[in-house]
This record gives sequence, C-alpha cells and structure tokens, in this order.
Amino acid sequence: MSLSLFTEFQPLAAIATTPSAAETLYPLCQTIGATLHLPDSLTPFNNSQTYTISLKEHLATLWKTQRTLIFCLATGAVVRLIAPLLEDKSTDPAIIVIDQTGKWVISLCSGHTGGADRLAELIATELDATPIITGASANLGLPAIDILGLPFGWRKGEGDWTQVSAAIARQEKVQVIQEVGSTLWQDHLPENHPFYFGFPEADQAIIPAARIWISATKRQFAEKSDFPRVQWHPRVLWVGIGCIRGTSRQLIETAIEQVFQRYHLATAAIAGLATIDLKADETGLLEYCIEKQLPLKTFAAEVLGGIEVPNPSEIVSQEVGTKSVAEASALSAVSPQKAALIVPKQIIKSEQEMGAVTIAIAQSDLEYTGKIGQLWLVGIGPGKLDQMTPAAMTAIKQADVIIGYSLYLELIKPLQRKGQIVESFPITQEQKRAQRAIELAQWGLTVAVISSGDCGIYGMAGLVLEELQQAGWDGHNPKLEVFAGISAIQAAASRVGAPLMHDFCTISLSDLLTPWQVIEKRLEAAAKADFVTGIYNPRSQTRTGQIIKAQEIFLKFRNPNTPVAIVHSAYREQEQITLTTLEKMLDFPIDMLTTVIIGNCSTRQYANWLITPRGYIS
Repeated sequence: MSLSLFTEFQPLAAIATTPSAAETLYPLCQTIGATLHLPDSLTPFNNSQTYTISLKEHLATLWKTQRTLIFCLATGAVVRLIAPLLEDKSTDPAIIVIDQTGKWVISLCSGHTGGADRLAELIATELDATPIITGASANLGLPAIDILGLPFGWRKGEGDWTQVSAAIARQEKVQVIQEVGSTLWQDHLPENHPFYFGFPEADQAIIPAARIWISATKRQFAEKSDFPRVQWHPRVLWVGIGCIRGTSRQLIETAIEQVFQRYHLATAAIAGLATIDLKADETGLLEYCIEKQLPLKTFAAEVLGGIEVPNPSEIVSQEVGTKSVAEASALSAVSPQKAALIVPKQIIKSEQEMGAVTIAIAQSDLEYTGKIGQLWLVGIGPGKLDQMTPAAMTAIKQADVIIGYSLYLELIKPLQRKGQIVESFPITQEQKRAQRAIELAQWGLTVAVISSGDCGIYGMAGLVLEELQQAGWDGHNPKLEVFAGISAIQAAASRVGAPLMHDFCTISLSDLLTPWQVIEKRLEAAAKADFVTGIYNPRSQTRTGQIIKAQEIFLKFRNPNTPVAIVHSAYREQEQITLTTLEKMLDFPIDMLTTVIIGNCSTRQYANWLITPRGYIS
C-alpha cells in the first residue's frame, strides 16, 4: 500500500506491550509508515524502537512529537495512560486502539480535528477489521462541522464549536450563512440534514438552534447569545501591498491588521500577499509571509501597468514604472477580469518608525487551499468489494472527491465516506471526467478517479495523463499515483480456470476511439500468431457486427473447436459463465459487460475448466 495515503497522519507511532500485539502491529506499521515502539522485554523487529523506561514515561515523550498514536492495548489501560496528557482536542494527537486479534479498530480521541475517525476506517480496511466510530455526526451521515472546511483550506474562526456540534448531533435546525467559498460540501449532504441556508422568508417561522457563518468577515459574537455560533473563513482575500524599501515586518503586520479591523475582515481569510517583482526580496514581506505561512505573488511593472485601478499615482509610476502597486497587485493575484477591489488602497504610517505601507484587498471567487492536490487513478477491479486491493479501497475512502461512471460509483458505495464529494459522469463523458478531476486536483483537493478493472487497461489512467500532458503538467503539481486493480481479463480468466497460462493479448472491439480497420488488423495478427485473446467491448446495442467479424477472422486460423469462455459481469450478482467453442460462440448472449476469451491451439476444456498449457508437462 502507498504510504502517501497516510501522509496527513504522520508522524505516527504504534505501541505494543505483548508479543501478540507486536505481531498484529508490525505489518500494519510497514504499510502505513508508523514506527513500532516496544518495551525492551520484547524481541525487536526491523526498524522498531525499544524503550527502557515505563510506558507512562515513554508516552509523555511521544505526546508532543507524534501526530497519531496507535495502541494495541486494552481500551481502559489506554484511557488511564493518556488521561494526564490530554489538553485540547484541537492539539492532542489522534488516538487509535486496536485489539490484539486485529478485529476492532477504535477511534478514541481527536476523532475530527486529529483525524482519528478517518484513520480508524482506513486501518480497518487494511486489517479487514471493524471500525468503531462513536461520533454523532458520523452516525448521522453528516460532515463534522469542526473539520468541514479543511479540504478547502478554510480556517476556523471564533465561536462555540462544541455547542454547535451538539445542536447538529441533536438534529436541530442549524442556519448556514455562506458568503464566500466552495459550496461543493452542500451538494453532498444526506436528505435529512439539519441545515438550512441563508435567511428564512418572512412567512417562515424558522428559529435556529445554532448558526454557522462562512465568510471573509470577522463577526463579533455577543458573550451572552440566544444560540451558539461559529465562523469558518475561506481564504479568498488577496492583499496587494506596497512599501518603502526596508520596511519592517512589524509595520507590515500592523498595517494589515489595521486595515482588516477597519473593514471588519478576518485575517484568517487571507489567501496571500501580492506586490511588484521589485519587492520579491523585501525582508519584511518575506518574514511576514513565512511567519503566517502565506504565499507571496509578484508581478512585473508591465503587467501591473495594464490593470485599471481606482487610485493611480504618477509618483508611484515615476518610482517603479507603474501607476499602481497595491491595487494592481491585488487585482492581478485574483484575476483582473473577474475581480473587484473590496478595499481600495490604504496608506498606513507609524510614528515609531520610518516608512509607510500601502494596502489594497481583492476578493477571489475561488478560495486558496494552500495544498498540493493529488490525483489518484484507482482500479476497482471487477466490481465486488472483496476483489479490490486494500490500497484501492483506502484511496477511495481517503479522497476528498471521487469521480467516475455512475455504475462504478454504485459498486463502491459502501466505501464512500461521510462528507465526501462524489461526482458522476455518463459513460461517454470520459474526457470531461478527466478534465474535472484535474481541475479539482490543481485547486488542491485529493481526487480519486475510478475505473472498473485496472485503470491502466482501457481505463481512465491514460486519458488523465494525456490531459495533463496537454495542459503542460510539470509532473509534480498535482501529485499523481496509480492504484492497480484486477482487470476484466484476469477476473474472467479466474472464473474459468487458467486460460491465460501462455502468451495472450487483449483487443477492444469498440471503434469509437480506434478505427475498425486498425482493430481488424490486430485481430488478424493475434489470430495468426496463436495468442490466447481476450475480447473487450464485444457488442453494444448499436454495434453488433464486430464480434461476428472477429469470429470469422479467428476461424481462418483456429480450429472451430477451439475453446472459448464467455464471462458476463464477473464477480457481480448478474454473473453468467459459458464455456463453448469458437464455432458456436455466437449462439450465446454477448454484450458490453461480457469478456470473451478465445483459446490458442493448445487450450483445452477439462471438467468445466479451461487450461492453456505452459509446457511444464511434455
């Protein structure tokens, strides 16, 4: 399994105190990239760490350095060990407990913010165990409100998160006022969700039990309020900035804070800073961006000079070659064709130090996530969950977004996680699927694009890579990973024995993307070369003649009694298996969900199984 699936939970420590617990945890640690910690009384494993002090003392050393702790201990013992160390659920590590047989995986602490709930599900998938998630939002099929905006890079503001979460758990009416940021999360709520959006009509008597603001504005909540409120701040504000050379980080920070307070904006909603390229090495700006973990965009004077702004300055033009730095930079960072300034330039000076800072703010339609997106190309196998690889199942559960054909999405529905974005496209819109996946990954989301069988065999992997190439992808952003699946030819072969034991090939009869003349040439070459041949897409409702022509071609080079397997919907409820011959193969139903395997000259049928000898027995 790829360690990239567990990156967000690192660094990760696993703790075992008995030989059986160590044996349960060791292979898991190799899979998820955890370090196994053992007392010196146990025989160490490769790459495990041994502690000589008490577990209580050792745990105290791990608490501040590890993002996740996995225990293979009794739950009561874990509770007593961690109780003195617990401080705040927003900073405590995620705590997972696994029983010694590996049958149960419990999310004990930091289920939402720490990610213990999600990690418990992922580990349970790897161990073929049962996850124990006790949070109310998970059981109601709702996204946890205190992690709702994390996939989109939103930042939490002030509010009573505990009481708002409690109102949601009680399924009371919760008002959501979303002024900025992605609304994708709204499109994938269960039907019985407790949210209503915006303000009620005059004739509606809706009294909310709680309110969620999703805004770039910083709202002041009264200490004594009728109901609890919380704030999420999508990062949509780009701060255009100009300053005199040598301006300190402190003055820059003071200027930004003053302007944001004046206009009641949340600094948590800052996406980044923008300025002229002459300021790319300005120490104060760089120090501020590093401290606040913000990107700094710079633009040439020629670019800024082409932007229309409300407050141009001839003095600035004489100094740097453009009539605007702050306003033009803010607009350029957002996209000048779509943006408008929400704060025109403000000049801030300080009596304590020399210099001045000019601030302007533009608001983007699309929030800045601050993340490098990931494209996971996932093969889901023939369609039954137990035929999927653990890595593929984990990738689907871990992804922010799943994109695929509706039939395949239905097959993996039990793997879908609460709050996941799931987008379905018709069978003929493969290119749109690929483009949408790339768009979301470039934005910073983790996107799983699913294909039946193996994604690299007549699946989506090649198309996604082609689209990336056309877009000038740098090979790094977004990151890309391919998760193999059992292909249709492998699944069909497994249901009829061992027909692929010698050289074989696969050919698709669909001429939507490949000219029939090319397909016909390949059929003839395969038949003449005596390859065992797997036929994909043999017949559709409108394309019926190709399988007839394929049979004719093979009959020119193969014995009419050559064994043929016709496998419909392998491993699915509608599975049908027929063993016949090349001469009689068209007497049986064949459609788009069918894989046809034509044997070679040595393939034989025995006891309702097909065998293609490799030559071990002469």
